[in-house]
Amino acid sequence: MHAIRAAVRRVRRRVRAAGQMAGRAWSGPSRERDLAVQAVKAALAAWIAWAVVGRWLDAPMAFVAPWVAIVLVESTVYRSIAHGLQQLAAIATGTVVATAVALLLHNTMTAMALVLPTTVLLGQWRRLGSQGIYAATGALFVLTGGAVSIPAAAARIAEAVFGAVVGIAVNALIRPPVYLRDTRAALRDALRETHDILHAVADGLGEGRWNAEEADTCHQRALRLQRLVDQARSALDTSRESLRVNLRRRTGATPLHGGDYDDAVVVLDCAALHTADVTRTVLEAAAEDGPAARPHPALARRYATFLRRTADTLRLYDHSRFGHRGDRELRQAVRELHRTLDTLRHDLTKAGPGSPGEFATYGTLLAQAHRLAGRLAAPP
Repeated sequence: MHAIRAAVRRVRRRVRAAGQMAGRAWSGPSRERDLAVQAVKAALAAWIAWAVVGRWLDAPMAFVAPWVAIVLVESTVYRSIAHGLQQLAAIATGTVVATAVALLLHNTMTAMALVLPTTVLLGQWRRLGSQGIYAATGALFVLTGGAVSIPAAAARIAEAVFGAVVGIAVNALIRPPVYLRDTRAALRDALRETHDILHAVADGLGEGRWNAEEADTCHQRALRLQRLVDQARSALDTSRESLRVNLRRRTGATPLHGGDYDDAVVVLDCAALHTADVTRTVLEAAAEDGPAARPHPALARRYATFLRRTADTLRLYDHSRFGHRGDRELRQAVRELHRTLDTLRHDLTKAGPGSPGEFATYGTLLAQAHRLAGRLAAPP
């Protein structure tokens, strides 16, 4: 009974999630709408290919055309073209090899035993990329599709070519996909998470809390930041690829912000690295038997002020790059950040050497502060 209730809850959650995705796709521009459009385009490409090859021309292996068409409505137009060429090369290779061997041996079973291992190995050729498996698929179509002949092999290759042309044309001409929105969302997610982590660490230092569990939580979040940065970098690569051979780019319908996005990825990479270093130092100082000593409370509070200013600067960087706001506030925030950094250096000098452990901890935090402020000052 418990298992049934758990299964029902899982089904309900998935139904709710599907409903929410459908709602987002219907309500406005979103990744869900992009996916829905690509699905409709793939179905349309398959329908056109089948209508021409299967219904109008009544080809013997008509399913090859819609199959290739639906597969080649890829996430980007460039990928459709590149994979289309690779797939056609693989299908043609498998079809030619299987036809030649079958005609030579006059025995389908023997031909299959020889051809399939060969085409699977040919499919590993680097130039065929991820489409290499279609060499074996093309060979199977020949060997399991009835009588083997040269005209039948030529017809299969022609059907595959027509399906590829339809799939690429539909993807290129009907709302070609662009993923700048995904890149922007990934970058903003990472910037906001960095902002929240730095504020959490600053609150702890400012209030004199050296809780090891809280410090460990912040450090684990900081380590996961790198994954968000990697996701943003991957989204940027996909966005850049989606603009290649894209008609929406040529018509000016899609704005290009590649420089801003590249700059943001670099800033994020640096912020993620130094945020992880700062949280690691705080965690080591918070641990009772840790290798780092806790700095003087007054110095810790001043460092907390620096972290808050850094977090606020990242928030302004987010607004400046992706919120269509000017750079004036960002430049002012960077100047304030450097003034705070100068104060930190002065405080360290005035405080004297203190204990070696305390001095080492504060020096490590100061070094991370200097690198992070320098990176934030780099954008124009």
